[in-house]
Amino acid sequence: MLARRWADLSDRERRWILVSSIVEGVLKIAALVDIKRRPAEQIRGSKRVWATAVVLVNSVGVVPLTYFVLGRRPQKNVS
Repeated sequence: MLARRWADLSDRERRWILVSSIVEGVLKIAALVDIKRRPAEQIRGSKRVWATAVVLVNSVGVVPLTYFVLGRRPQKNVS
């Protein structure tokens, strides 16, 4: 059954969809804000490519998490 209606879903399935959508949205917003504020030299790769991937790929948070783990260069502490 590929095409199911919202009303046909169980309460558990509905909750799972809502929670995963909220998590995805929060991660995408956090990643986009970080990409916007962070200088380009502190990001591995193109800011434009990261932002496009974060916005367009529906991944339940995989792309934003990948950006946070692999896309950002460590900040150098200036004392």
